Amino acid sequence: MTSKRATVLAIDIGAESGRTMAVHFDGSALQLEEVHRFPNYALTVNGVLQWDILHLWREVQAGIERSRALTAGPPASLAVDTWGVDFGLLDRDGNLIGNPVCYRDSRTEGMLDAVLKRVPKAEVFAQTGIQFMAINTLYQMMSLVERGSPQLETAARFLTVPDLLNFWLSGAQVCEFSNATTTQMLNPFTRSWAGELLDTLAIPLDLFPEVVQPGTRLGTFDDIPVIAPACHDTGSAVAGVPAQTENFAYISSGTWSLVGLEEAHPFVNGAALAVNATNEGGVYGTFRLLKNVMGLWLLQQCRSTWEQQGRSYTYPELVSLAEAAKPLRSFVDPNDDRFLPPGDHPAHIQAFCQQSGQPLPQSDADIARCVFESLALAYRDVLQELQTLTGRPLEVIHVVGGGSRNRLLNQLTADATGIPVLAGPSEATVIGNALVQLISLGELANLEEGRQLVAGMGEMERFEPKGQEAWHSVKMPAIQ
Repeated sequence: MTSKRATVLAIDIGAESGRTMAVHFDGSALQLEEVHRFPNYALTVNGVLQWDILHLWREVQAGIERSRALTAGPPASLAVDTWGVDFGLLDRDGNLIGNPVCYRDSRTEGMLDAVLKRVPKAEVFAQTGIQFMAINTLYQMMSLVERGSPQLETAARFLTVPDLLNFWLSGAQVCEFSNATTTQMLNPFTRSWAGELLDTLAIPLDLFPEVVQPGTRLGTFDDIPVIAPACHDTGSAVAGVPAQTENFAYISSGTWSLVGLEEAHPFVNGAALAVNATNEGGVYGTFRLLKNVMGLWLLQQCRSTWEQQGRSYTYPELVSLAEAAKPLRSFVDPNDDRFLPPGDHPAHIQAFCQQSGQPLPQSDADIARCVFESLALAYRDVLQELQTLTGRPLEVIHVVGGGSRNRLLNQLTADATGIPVLAGPSEATVIGNALVQLISLGELANLEEGRQLVAGMGEMERFEPKGQEAWHSVKMPAIQ
């Protein structure tokens, strides 16, 4: 019989910041307590944009140490999730060969084409089921192959960023399934590495370790069990969705917006390839059929540019400005390549509007409004594509993550899609991470029981569609 009382540590690291949260379970409810918060950043060293992974390792240890003062005894377990696609290489002694390179680094330029010269696009998709994006690990690895990197000659093991932190915590050199799928190097049907693809591209197959499922116990750190959650932060966020129906969509809203459906099997066919859909691994045998949309990164970069120009805004102030701006004037495609690197995004937005023959957003308020409405439009188009693929009706859209607090964007999403939006919880990633730990510990029977707990936390706000007739004629603009 289980205790039905446990505290677990969820360590969640995103592209801008990380935090350690204690999640307390008393047998009937979850309570979250922040233990430690820290920045994350990429640094350019010798012309390469890379992560300060040793800084993250120090902060992970600091959070674990601080948690001991908040709990009676050590936590029942701990688990780490991070962003996807980036990785480190280890030598045969287990030493890291250089910092993990940031997915926004320029080394992947031209690498998608380099891969497709060797393997047809349809074959890459058939072997991986993953959306074609230049940031994917496959193209990062191809850049090492193309330039004959000495790292490949030295390397003995490949680990994604959360797997690297798990190795330092537990000693286990494995890759967790949900994060491994983001690499575009894993076969979703065999749930093992796509050996034929890797061999064709001269990417050494022997670099890649065993793939383990979410909920696997990896080892211990200071006598605390280390459990693999869905190590991809979106995988954990979707696990934390308080779904009460099978016919739901989700938007994990943050720097990126991950828009999708939870499915029992991957959709790997010509129709999925045609819309560039992706089949990322989920928890407990599920797949996340989704598309990546460049999310609130656009607003973050606009805010940074305005601050450099002497105009500082809080995010709530930007929402208020956008609410007062004229609606439905100008749109951008959030996934246009110009928006991927850091830069002057207000100027990029204006240039896109000019090149697509739309009114030029002039004021900061107009630009902020353009960002929010463009995201809502992109969400609508993605969900329509996924509904066509699956034939599934949608009753509700769950918006989770930090972006769920943006009431304007939530309402615009309901209006654009014509589907009610349930916003919250904002801490879905931490909650999903904790639910997998609690299931692994035997404190919860299954994910359904966990989602019932999340639904009872009372954080959700409902947004009903209104004014959607104005969106019927709106289409994603294209560059002329």
